[in-house]
Amino acid sequence: MLRRGLIDNGYGELPILREHAVAIDALPQIHKDPFDRLLIAQAMVEGIILLSNNTTVAQYPGSVRRVH
Repeated sequence: MLRRGLIDNGYGELPILREHAVAIDALPQIHKDPFDRLLIAQAMVEGIILLSNNTTVAQYPGSVRRVH
């Protein structure tokens, strides 16, 4: 129901591409969580902002912004 509502309101899904996986290797070792690192790499490759309330994730430069 949530997914359908998001799609109906113009939100899209972002597939995981090989470019995202490759970009993980270029990330500094600030954070060890593989899923978070994938999200950060996706944001960098796609040129979008990742919003997170995680202070460790927010240490990555560029595509990450901390929200409270």
